[in-house]
Amino acid sequence: MAEKKINKSPGKLKVIALGGLQEIGKNMTIFEYGNEIIIVDCGVAFPQDDMLGIDLVIPDFTYLQKNRDKIKGLLLTHGHEDHIGSIPYFLKEFDVPIYGTRLTLGLLENKLREHGLLEKTTLNCVKAGDTVKFKNFKVEFICTTHSIADSVAMAIYTPAGLVVHSGDFKIDYTPIHGDAIDLQRFAELGKEGVLLFLCESTNCDQPGYTMSEKTVGQIFERIFEESPTQRIMVATFSSNIHRIQQIVNSAVKHHRKIAVMGRSMENSVRTASELGYLDIPKNALIEISEIKNYTDKQLVIITTGSQGEPMAALSRMASNEHRQVEIKPGDKIIISASPIPGNEKTISKVINELLKKGAEVVYEGALKEVHVSGHAKQEELKLLHALVKPKYLMPVHGEYKHLFKHQELAMSMGMKKKDIFIMGIGEVLEVNQRGAKINGSVPSGQIFVDGLGVGDVGNIVIRDRKHLSQDGLMIVVVTMEKESSQILAGPDIISRGFVYVKESENLIEEARNVVMEALAKCERKQISDWSYIKSLIRDSLREYLWQKTKRRPMILPIIMEV
Repeated sequence: MAEKKINKSPGKLKVIALGGLQEIGKNMTIFEYGNEIIIVDCGVAFPQDDMLGIDLVIPDFTYLQKNRDKIKGLLLTHGHEDHIGSIPYFLKEFDVPIYGTRLTLGLLENKLREHGLLEKTTLNCVKAGDTVKFKNFKVEFICTTHSIADSVAMAIYTPAGLVVHSGDFKIDYTPIHGDAIDLQRFAELGKEGVLLFLCESTNCDQPGYTMSEKTVGQIFERIFEESPTQRIMVATFSSNIHRIQQIVNSAVKHHRKIAVMGRSMENSVRTASELGYLDIPKNALIEISEIKNYTDKQLVIITTGSQGEPMAALSRMASNEHRQVEIKPGDKIIISASPIPGNEKTISKVINELLKKGAEVVYEGALKEVHVSGHAKQEELKLLHALVKPKYLMPVHGEYKHLFKHQELAMSMGMKKKDIFIMGIGEVLEVNQRGAKINGSVPSGQIFVDGLGVGDVGNIVIRDRKHLSQDGLMIVVVTMEKESSQILAGPDIISRGFVYVKESENLIEEARNVVMEALAKCERKQISDWSYIKSLIRDSLREYLWQKTKRRPMILPIIMEV
């Protein structure tokens, strides 16, 4: 009897996002098949208003720590912070080769050098059209256009099927640097048969097309012509090399010297110039310390601070804290960026301060053309969908409303709702030719970076900071004898951020009496347990202060033993 052949069906590809879903930023996606993992991007998110004192937010690497032996490579789509910003923190835990295009790696090198990681990191430079092979994965890099040069999408070949990851993109037929997006390759992949399409969703709620980056250059040209005697300053993202090039072009045409401010801007300009992505005539660039040697009409200053960041150069100038540049009446300041969600208030504050100083401020609300997005709008997304023709869709890079709109867009083009997966971070999508489903989740979330501390500030600390910021702190100090629990001194009450003691003497005195009564109760019941005594002081005082002030300060009882 002939032996029956067993058809071994391919396993399932696991796709897990550790960031970038139902949020803006910290984009990071895991592709896992068998005993191999590859990772696409490793970005940061910027703290929201309620994340008091936090500098950066990075992905939770717990799942990767448990599977560190499987990780074969980290592949990068482009050099924006929300795609490469967490890499130094990642590399402190994992020794993984990194693959990226020339400019992306150039910007990353600056970060790794600052963290002392450059020498021990393996960086592999790739270009559009190149392919990187692993045991279970073959990854092809595809040319796209975005608001930074050297952006790529990826075609990821797996035993389960072909996956396409769009990266961040827009369809720009006239890019400032490099080739236009390779729509032909997307069409060829669509003909091969795409199992899963991970497509960005940032501008999915906006109809029409995103304008070409070159349109901003025309607006800059007009502003320069209208401002022959004014000192011009432009704030933009330090990684937006295309935008910087167009500012440079207008400055050179109008015979102005260019000064660059802000550490990240200086690093980006230097790196992009060295790699040939930015063309600045040698005699056009001057140090910021040299601006005093030139008149207003001879100067353009390119600066950081387009998002109102407190420590960025533009914010420090607005608050009179910059050592080298002072805003004066007549300055023309262009904010060439749109607000990242959550930054609107801080940007508005900076604009108000600049206007108070007599500066003329051009920003998106006043003249929209000073910024165009780097992200595809609905019609561009439809075009890419029509070319790729995926079996399954996973919208990425956006808040829930963006992912939801992307689902609607795909359904309008004929996809079925059951084939579209609106995921949350940590959820596991298992997919092969036989089907796709969400199957459980892995540890995920956000890790806070505060100064040099990574992860040592958690939700409880943030909650305490909010509590302190809203209602202040009251400290109760009592000195007691260890053996007899007799009160030797106090209670003394210290208030910080709750009430001004000198103007609230009656309240403080009554609060002291409340504490005395709590201590007397413990003495009557012969209670000597310090934790119980502290708890009773806290509860009694909290109730009293709420009745008197309708406020709930943080109460910190301190018992000193003698």
